[in-house]
Amino acid sequence: MSNTKSLYSIVGRPIVTEKTTVQREGSNKVVFRVHKEANKVQIRQAVEKLFNVRVTSVNTMRMPGKPKRTGKIMGSRSGYKKAVVTLVEGDTIEFYEMEGEV
Repeated sequence: MSNTKSLYSIVGRPIVTEKTTVQREGSNKVVFRVHKEANKVQIRQAVEKLFNVRVTSVNTMRMPGKPKRTGKIMGSRSGYKKAVVTLVEGDTIEFYEMEGEV
């Protein structure tokens, strides 16, 4: 896990919703979509190396796939694993910055 390609394969993309935005501002928690077979230690090491922050704790959960219908055909979305990463007080991860007011 020394190269950045494997780090990016462990930590996918951030999940940005209303709930995760409140967690990020209030509790200093960031939510990522991660590889299904990654464990908490690998997620912690990947986040610390990629974003240069210190991690307090990692909580993981598996999200089940949801059934979806397209006309008469029933299908389903694939499930995924997400990780709620708590950062040390003072450390932040900025995914996008507001340059000016609209």
